[in-house]
Amino acid sequence: MVGYDPEAKCVSTVEAAAAGSASGLVTRVLVSPLDVIKIRFQLQIEQLSSRNPAAKYHGILQAVQRIFQEEGLVAFWKGHVPAQFLSVGYGAVQFMAFESLTKLVHNVTSYNARDSFVHFVCGGLAACTATVAVQPVDTLRTRFAAQGEPKIYRNLRHAVVTMYQAEGPRTFYRGLTPTIVAIFPYAGLQFSFYNILQQFSEWVIPAEGKKGGNVKNLVCGSCAGIISKTLTYPFDVFKKRLQVGGFEHARAAFGQVRIYRGLLDCIRQIMREEGPGGFFKGLSPSLLKAAVSTGLVFFWYELFCSLLCALKRTAYKDR
Repeated sequence: MVGYDPEAKCVSTVEAAAAGSASGLVTRVLVSPLDVIKIRFQLQIEQLSSRNPAAKYHGILQAVQRIFQEEGLVAFWKGHVPAQFLSVGYGAVQFMAFESLTKLVHNVTSYNARDSFVHFVCGGLAACTATVAVQPVDTLRTRFAAQGEPKIYRNLRHAVVTMYQAEGPRTFYRGLTPTIVAIFPYAGLQFSFYNILQQFSEWVIPAEGKKGGNVKNLVCGSCAGIISKTLTYPFDVFKKRLQVGGFEHARAAFGQVRIYRGLLDCIRQIMREEGPGGFFKGLSPSLLKAAVSTGLVFFWYELFCSLLCALKRTAYKDR
């Protein structure tokens, strides 16, 4: 049901936006702890190893224990309010744009709207549109998740006012370049591989075994998330490093800090000081998060779309 289907014609653009929003909201609540750990790993200059005494975090379980001991359980949902705005807004714009673009391809070109290449291109463009729309919220979410104790920002309003006054409006779009560069192939691969895996599952699983559609959506989404995240991960690290620029004083409690003049300078410094492994810091919690979040996003989106279609059919029969 992901993407325009000329045979089904069940979900409108507005309904796709509603289903995408609901999917993003539910998924964000469940994966927030993994996101906080991933961001902490990405922003740490020191090597993620227990052999490095200067490293604050060196493993997922150790990070969970340390964050819990120092900051309490609520720390795993730091920045959750802006993160929810991000997830709801991103989900709405992305799926609305994706459905619209695949419908446009079907109506004005000779390409099949269900083709994997079409899903790659439309998925990438839809994600870029959603990213530009929610980038300021993503920057706020990263600042909240990255700050330690004592807190620099008391609440969302205080963060917006402080950042605007101290750093100007452009600060809300820090890291946009690597984000756009990374999000097109990442989201494109997500939608493309989800489509490929769905088609593969229909070929492998016999007709009588296709009752567990929701589980299939979850598994296909999780696999698509792992593949796409692995292939595009370094750009996520660059984005996070750039987003906390101008925020160095709040990062001192977590170890060394660096100032980057732009994307290329960020790449050079990481390569020189941290080696190739620096481009993949936080990959393990990120893959875990990608598997869970992508699987859940597609799972909930398909489920909400199915519910909307069922409600429409029921309403039509009652007329």
